Amino acid sequence: MEQALLISVQQKIAQHLDVVERFFSTQGEAVVGCARTVADVYRRQGRLFTMGNGGSSSDASHIAVEFLHPVTTGRPALPAFDLSCDKTVMSAIANDVGYQHVFARQVASLVRKEDALIGVSTSGNSDNLLRAFSQAQKIGASTIGLCGGDGGEMAKAGLDHCLVVDSDSIHRVQECHVAIYHVLWDLVHTLLADERGFSGSQFSGSKTSGSKSQEPTGAKP
Repeated sequence: MEQALLISVQQKIAQHLDVVERFFSTQGEAVVGCARTVADVYRRQGRLFTMGNGGSSSDASHIAVEFLHPVTTGRPALPAFDLSCDKTVMSAIANDVGYQHVFARQVASLVRKEDALIGVSTSGNSDNLLRAFSQAQKIGASTIGLCGGDGGEMAKAGLDHCLVVDSDSIHRVQECHVAIYHVLWDLVHTLLADERGFSGSQFSGSKTSGSKSQEPTGAKP
Protein backbone atom coordinates (compact mmCIF):
# COMPACT_ATOMS: atom_id res chain seq x y z
CA MET A 1 0.00 0.00 0.00
CA GLU A 2 2.77 2.43 0.95
CA GLN A 3 4.63 1.74 -2.30
CA ALA A 4 1.47 2.30 -4.32
CA LEU A 5 0.99 5.69 -2.67
CA LEU A 6 4.57 6.70 -3.40
CA ILE A 7 4.12 5.69 -7.04
CA SER A 8 0.95 7.79 -7.17
CA VAL A 9 2.87 10.81 -5.86
CA GLN A 10 5.56 10.35 -8.49
CA GLN A 11 2.98 10.01 -11.26
CA LYS A 12 1.19 13.19 -10.21
CA ILE A 13 4.41 15.18 -10.07
CA ALA A 14 5.39 13.84 -13.50
CA GLN A 15 2.00 14.93 -14.86
CA HIS A 16 2.41 18.35 -13.26
CA LEU A 17 5.84 18.88 -14.82
CA ASP A 18 4.61 17.69 -18.20
CA VAL A 19 1.65 20.08 -18.23
CA VAL A 20 3.71 23.09 -17.12
CA GLU A 21 6.58 22.39 -19.52
CA ARG A 22 4.24 21.84 -22.48
CA PHE A 23 2.37 25.05 -21.75
CA PHE A 24 5.39 27.32 -21.50
CA SER A 25 7.21 25.68 -24.41
CA THR A 26 4.25 26.31 -26.73
CA GLN A 27 2.75 29.51 -25.27
CA GLY A 28 5.73 31.42 -23.96
CA GLU A 29 5.23 34.16 -26.56
CA ALA A 30 1.55 34.41 -25.62
CA VAL A 31 2.50 34.97 -21.97
CA VAL A 32 4.94 37.71 -22.97
CA GLY A 33 2.24 39.34 -25.09
CA CYS A 34 -0.14 39.23 -22.15
CA ALA A 35 2.50 40.82 -19.89
CA ARG A 36 2.96 43.63 -22.42
CA THR A 37 -0.78 44.32 -22.32
CA VAL A 38 -0.85 44.50 -18.52
CA ALA A 39 2.26 46.71 -18.45
CA ASP A 40 0.55 49.06 -20.93
CA VAL A 41 -2.47 49.20 -18.62
CA TYR A 42 -0.30 50.47 -15.79
CA ARG A 43 1.55 52.90 -18.05
CA ARG A 44 -1.76 54.60 -18.84
CA GLN A 45 -2.71 54.77 -15.16
CA GLY A 46 -5.14 51.87 -15.46
CA ARG A 47 -5.96 49.17 -12.94
CA LEU A 48 -6.22 45.40 -12.96
CA PHE A 49 -9.40 43.57 -11.98
CA THR A 50 -9.65 39.81 -11.43
CA MET A 51 -12.48 37.27 -11.12
CA GLY A 52 -13.10 33.56 -10.74
CA ASN A 53 -15.34 30.96 -9.08
CA GLY A 54 -14.44 28.42 -6.40
CA GLY A 55 -10.77 27.49 -6.52
CA SER A 56 -10.32 29.92 -9.40
CA SER A 57 -11.69 32.65 -7.13
CA SER A 58 -8.75 31.96 -4.84
CA ASP A 59 -6.46 32.31 -7.85
CA ALA A 60 -8.12 35.62 -8.73
CA SER A 61 -7.43 36.88 -5.20
CA HIS A 62 -3.85 35.63 -5.44
CA ILE A 63 -3.27 37.53 -8.67
CA ALA A 64 -4.64 40.75 -7.18
CA VAL A 65 -2.54 40.56 -4.02
CA GLU A 66 0.64 39.81 -5.99
CA PHE A 67 0.27 43.14 -7.79
CA LEU A 68 -1.15 45.21 -4.94
CA HIS A 69 1.21 43.90 -2.25
CA PRO A 70 4.45 42.71 -3.90
CA VAL A 71 6.64 40.58 -1.65
CA THR A 72 9.82 41.38 -3.59
CA THR A 73 11.64 44.35 -2.12
CA GLY A 74 11.90 47.34 -4.44
CA ARG A 75 8.97 46.47 -6.67
CA PRO A 76 6.12 48.98 -6.55
CA ALA A 77 2.59 48.17 -5.48
CA LEU A 78 0.26 48.33 -8.48
CA PRO A 79 -3.54 48.72 -8.30
CA ALA A 80 -5.33 45.37 -8.61
CA PHE A 81 -8.72 44.35 -7.24
CA ASP A 82 -10.50 41.01 -6.93
CA LEU A 83 -14.19 41.30 -7.88
CA SER A 84 -15.12 38.25 -5.81
CA CYS A 85 -13.82 39.58 -2.48
CA ASP A 86 -16.94 41.54 -1.41
CA LYS A 87 -19.52 39.00 -0.19
CA THR A 88 -22.15 41.71 0.36
CA VAL A 89 -22.00 42.86 -3.26
CA MET A 90 -21.77 39.29 -4.57
CA SER A 91 -24.73 38.01 -2.54
CA ALA A 92 -26.86 41.10 -3.29
CA ILE A 93 -26.41 40.76 -7.05
CA ALA A 94 -26.89 36.98 -6.94
CA ASN A 95 -30.06 37.32 -4.87
CA ASP A 96 -31.59 40.17 -6.86
CA VAL A 97 -30.73 39.38 -10.48
CA GLY A 98 -28.87 36.04 -10.50
CA TYR A 99 -25.37 34.69 -9.95
CA GLN A 100 -24.61 34.94 -13.66
CA HIS A 101 -24.45 38.73 -13.22
CA VAL A 102 -22.20 38.98 -10.12
CA PHE A 103 -19.14 40.08 -12.09
CA ALA A 104 -20.74 41.88 -15.04
CA ARG A 105 -22.58 44.30 -12.74
CA GLN A 106 -19.32 45.19 -11.00
CA VAL A 107 -17.46 45.56 -14.28
CA ALA A 108 -20.11 47.96 -15.56
CA SER A 109 -19.71 50.10 -12.44
CA LEU A 110 -15.97 49.99 -11.79
CA VAL A 111 -14.01 49.14 -14.94
CA ARG A 112 -12.81 51.78 -17.40
CA LYS A 113 -11.31 51.46 -20.85
CA GLU A 114 -7.83 52.06 -19.39
CA ASP A 115 -8.16 48.95 -17.19
CA ALA A 116 -7.71 45.21 -17.67
CA LEU A 117 -9.87 42.29 -16.55
CA ILE A 118 -8.45 38.83 -15.86
CA GLY A 119 -10.83 35.87 -15.55
CA VAL A 120 -9.74 32.44 -14.31
CA SER A 121 -11.69 29.26 -15.11
CA THR A 122 -10.52 25.65 -15.37
CA SER A 123 -13.21 24.86 -17.95
CA GLY A 124 -13.50 28.20 -19.71
CA ASN A 125 -17.29 27.88 -19.57
CA SER A 126 -18.24 29.96 -16.52
CA ASP A 127 -21.23 32.02 -17.63
CA ASN A 128 -20.67 34.81 -15.11
CA LEU A 129 -17.11 35.30 -16.36
CA LEU A 130 -18.20 35.32 -19.99
CA ARG A 131 -20.84 37.97 -19.26
CA ALA A 132 -18.28 40.10 -17.44
CA PHE A 133 -15.81 39.79 -20.31
CA SER A 134 -18.53 40.88 -22.73
CA GLN A 135 -19.24 43.93 -20.58
CA ALA A 136 -15.53 44.78 -20.38
CA GLN A 137 -15.23 44.51 -24.16
CA LYS A 138 -18.10 47.00 -24.57
CA ILE A 139 -16.23 49.40 -22.29
CA GLY A 140 -13.02 48.91 -24.24
CA ALA A 141 -10.96 47.41 -21.40
CA SER A 142 -8.28 44.79 -22.04
CA THR A 143 -9.47 41.21 -21.46
CA ILE A 144 -7.36 38.24 -20.37
CA GLY A 145 -8.53 34.67 -19.78
CA LEU A 146 -6.79 31.79 -18.03
CA CYS A 147 -8.50 28.47 -18.67
CA GLY A 148 -7.94 24.76 -19.25
CA GLY A 149 -8.95 21.85 -21.48
CA ASP A 150 -9.77 23.15 -24.96
CA GLY A 151 -10.53 26.64 -23.63
CA GLY A 152 -14.31 26.20 -23.70
CA GLU A 153 -16.43 29.23 -24.54
CA MET A 154 -13.77 31.57 -23.20
CA ALA A 155 -11.48 30.64 -26.10
CA LYS A 156 -14.26 31.68 -28.50
CA ALA A 157 -15.09 34.98 -26.79
CA GLY A 158 -12.64 37.16 -28.72
CA LEU A 159 -10.54 38.08 -25.69
CA ASP A 160 -7.35 40.06 -26.15
CA HIS A 161 -5.47 37.13 -24.61
CA CYS A 162 -6.64 33.62 -23.75
CA LEU A 163 -4.04 31.34 -22.15
CA VAL A 164 -5.25 27.74 -22.36
CA VAL A 165 -3.64 24.96 -20.31
CA ASP A 166 -4.03 21.77 -22.34
CA SER A 167 -5.10 19.30 -19.65
CA ASP A 168 -8.31 17.60 -18.55
CA SER A 169 -7.15 17.50 -14.92
CA ILE A 170 -8.56 20.38 -12.87
CA HIS A 171 -5.66 20.10 -10.43
CA ARG A 172 -2.98 20.23 -13.13
CA VAL A 173 -4.71 23.19 -14.79
CA GLN A 174 -4.88 25.09 -11.50
CA GLU A 175 -1.24 24.33 -10.74
CA CYS A 176 -0.20 25.66 -14.14
CA HIS A 177 -2.36 28.77 -13.65
CA VAL A 178 -0.35 29.59 -10.52
CA ALA A 179 2.89 29.36 -12.50
CA ILE A 180 1.42 31.51 -15.29
CA TYR A 181 0.37 34.43 -13.13
CA HIS A 182 3.58 34.36 -11.11
CA VAL A 183 5.57 34.58 -14.35
CA LEU A 184 3.14 37.23 -15.65
CA TRP A 185 3.63 39.35 -12.52
CA ASP A 186 7.40 39.14 -12.85
CA LEU A 187 7.37 40.02 -16.55
CA VAL A 188 5.11 43.04 -15.99
CA HIS A 189 7.51 44.46 -13.40
CA THR A 190 10.47 43.76 -15.68
CA LEU A 191 8.80 45.63 -18.54
CA LEU A 192 7.90 48.60 -16.33
CA ALA A 193 11.37 48.74 -14.78
CA ASP A 194 12.84 49.03 -18.27
CA GLU A 195 10.85 52.21 -18.84
CA ARG A 196 12.90 55.22 -17.75
CA GLY A 197 10.92 57.44 -15.41
CA PHE A 198 8.36 54.84 -14.41
CA SER A 199 7.62 54.86 -10.70
CA GLY A 200 5.07 52.87 -8.74
CA SER A 201 4.77 55.82 -6.37
CA GLN A 202 2.28 57.36 -8.78
CA PHE A 203 -0.09 54.58 -7.71
CA SER A 204 0.83 53.60 -4.15
CA GLY A 205 2.92 56.30 -2.56
CA SER A 206 5.62 53.72 -1.85
CA LYS A 207 8.01 51.40 -3.67
CA THR A 208 8.05 48.82 -0.90
CA SER A 209 5.55 46.19 0.13
CA GLY A 210 3.14 46.92 2.93
CA SER A 211 1.70 50.07 1.41
CA LYS A 212 -1.96 50.87 1.89
CA SER A 213 -4.39 49.87 -0.83
CA GLN A 214 -6.64 52.31 -2.63
CA GLU A 215 -10.32 52.02 -3.43
CA PRO A 216 -11.09 51.73 -7.15
CA THR A 217 -12.43 54.99 -8.56
CA GLY A 218 -16.21 54.85 -8.43
CA ALA A 219 -16.33 52.20 -5.70
CA LYS A 220 -18.92 52.73 -2.99
CA PRO A 221 -17.64 53.12 0.58
